[in-house]
Amino acid sequence: MRLYITTAIITLIVLIGIIGYQQKSGLDSTLPIDEEQGGLNDQIVINFSHIVAEDTPKGQTAIKFAELLEQKTDGRIRVVIYPNGLLYNDNNELDALERGDVEMIAPSFSKMTTMLPTWQVLDLPYLFHTEDEVEQVLTGPFGEQLLNQLGRFNIKGLAFWNNGFKQILSSGEPILTAEDFEGLKVRAMPSKVLQQQFKLFHATPFATSFDELYTELEKKELNAQENTISNIYSKGFYKLQKNLTITNHGVLGYAIMMNEDFYNSLPSDLQEEVVQAINEATAWNFEHSKQMNDKDLESLQQISDVQINTLSNDEKQRWQKLFKPIYDNYRKQVSETFLQEIEKEINKK
Repeated sequence: MRLYITTAIITLIVLIGIIGYQQKSGLDSTLPIDEEQGGLNDQIVINFSHIVAEDTPKGQTAIKFAELLEQKTDGRIRVVIYPNGLLYNDNNELDALERGDVEMIAPSFSKMTTMLPTWQVLDLPYLFHTEDEVEQVLTGPFGEQLLNQLGRFNIKGLAFWNNGFKQILSSGEPILTAEDFEGLKVRAMPSKVLQQQFKLFHATPFATSFDELYTELEKKELNAQENTISNIYSKGFYKLQKNLTITNHGVLGYAIMMNEDFYNSLPSDLQEEVVQAINEATAWNFEHSKQMNDKDLESLQQISDVQINTLSNDEKQRWQKLFKPIYDNYRKQVSETFLQEIEKEINKK
């Protein structure tokens, strides 16, 4: 016991002596500063959450953006990407962005149509017919007009990215006509336009988050879905629904958003670098998104139990006529002007 007390006293005396020496010598009693670590503390981190796989147009473009921004800022900004809904899913990512819990997200524009009904125009079936038309609208004045509407929600709209045209994937019999939808339960995002297009074909639209879709398919809760080739392949949906019909009936695109308070807190030179990196990544996206979907389609063609059909031209024209009420509803209930503007933009020569 005496030995224990003696040892404790000696230890205390030694510590007091060291502290006194540091104070007398003008030395700081804290740990030595690592200059490299100090630089990391000054680094600005952008947490970028999205819900799809990395090997998709959105996933790859997010990586491209991160690389570009870190290069342009010499590492002053670091972008940390959370794919596959690891941080937030498509039901809670928007709330997280508005609260400032995450700096960037990239939801589909269909997800924004409740907040911004005018955005329903982008969901209208067969509005776009080529990738060039999509790029022309989403990167032009009309796209900028849509992004500016996000300002009222404390959101900085940075750009639109493209995933590609949507197709129909189904279990059971392949879908080759409008009548083939009758009585089916079809996954559709919570957009009035997307819900209505399936109701017109006497199917029941079912809204489920993207991260829960595979589970719903496993439980056989759904008969069909609309999605892009890259999502169908990267998420393995083809393993559970094996009939693919190439319809190109709609476009899946994303609004790239940043919390506006965070954006405004950046020095002006870094704001400019963010915009430049986004613009370059967006150009890269439109150049490569079609290539990625084409490559994934080739991969699906090599899978023996996946049946791939293409909607006939006659049936496609018939679908467009059947979808006319959706356009009429948009004109009457939302905005005839917006529809006219986008049609004018598409028809530019």
